[in-house]
Amino acid sequence: MNTSGVSTVTQFVLLGFPGPWKTQIILFSMILFIYILTLTGNTTIICAVKWDNRLHTPMYMLLANFSFLEIWYVTCTVPNMLVNFFSKTKTISFSGCFIQFYFFFSLGTTECFFLCVMAYDRYLAICHPLHYSSIMTGQLCAILVSLCWLIGFLGHSIPIFFISQLPFCGPNIIDHFLCDVDPLMALSCAPTPIIGHIFHSVTSVIIIFTMLYILGSYILVLRAVLQVPSSAGQQKAFSTCGSHLVVVSLFYGTIMVMYVSPTSGNSVAMHKIITLIYSTVTPVLNPVIYSLRNRDMKCALRQVLCGMRMTQMS
Repeated sequence: MNTSGVSTVTQFVLLGFPGPWKTQIILFSMILFIYILTLTGNTTIICAVKWDNRLHTPMYMLLANFSFLEIWYVTCTVPNMLVNFFSKTKTISFSGCFIQFYFFFSLGTTECFFLCVMAYDRYLAICHPLHYSSIMTGQLCAILVSLCWLIGFLGHSIPIFFISQLPFCGPNIIDHFLCDVDPLMALSCAPTPIIGHIFHSVTSVIIIFTMLYILGSYILVLRAVLQVPSSAGQQKAFSTCGSHLVVVSLFYGTIMVMYVSPTSGNSVAMHKIITLIYSTVTPVLNPVIYSLRNRDMKCALRQVLCGMRMTQMS
C-alpha cells in the first residue's frame, strides 16, 4: 500500500491485552460471548424484518440496515482480536492493518449518520404523525440509507490513504487490539504531519455535528411529548426515545473521549477499555434496546425463533 520507498515495516504487532494466561482466557471468553450475542441478535432482527410483512416500514427498514452495519462493525475487529489471544506473534500485515483501519472508521462514521437518520425518523413519527407516512416514504428511506453508507465510506478515505503513504521505519509494535489512528501516527518516521490534524478535524466535525443533530431532534421530540395530553402516549414516547438515547449516549460518550477531547493524559489501558466499549459492547446492546421494547418487533422475533425451532425439530 505504501509506495514511498522509505518504509521498511511490512507488518505490525498488535499487543492486545497482555497479562496472565488465566486473564487472557477470561477476556477471550467474554469477548467471544459478546461477539456471538451481537451476531445472533442483529441477524435475528434482520430476519424478522425481512420475513414479517408488518415490519416492512421505514422505521424497521432503518433498524434492519443498522443491525447489518453493527454485524460488520464488530466483525472488522473482533475476529482478529480473538485470534491474537492465542497467537505467539500477534502480527497483522501492513495492508491488513490499514484495511482494518479504513473499515473501522468508515463503519463507525456510517453509524453516526445512521443514528441521525433514526433520530429524524423518530422526530417525524412523534412531532408530525399525520404527515409521517407521506414524508418518510420508502424512496426517501432508501436514499437516506444510501447516503449514510456513501458518506461513511468516503469521509475518511483520503486521510487514511495519505496516512498509509507515510514512512514507517520501525518499531512496528502497536499497544492496542486494533489499528487506530494515534498508535499508527506514533510509529511513523516523519514528523507529526498535517494529515494527522486533518484526520482528527474531520472526525471531530462528524462526531460533533451528528451528536448535535441527534440532541436537537430529541429536544424537539421531548417538547412534543410533554404536550401530549395522554399519560399513556407520553410513557410510550418516553420509552422509545429514552432507549434510543441510551445507545446514543454510550456510543458518543466513548468516541468523544477518544477522538474529540484531549486524551494524552489517559493511559493506554484506558484507551483500550474505551475502544472496547464503543466497538464491542455497544453493538450487542442495540438489539436489546431498539427491539425488545417494541411490541411488533417482539412478536416478529417470536415467530423467527419458533420457525427456527420447527426447522430444527423437522
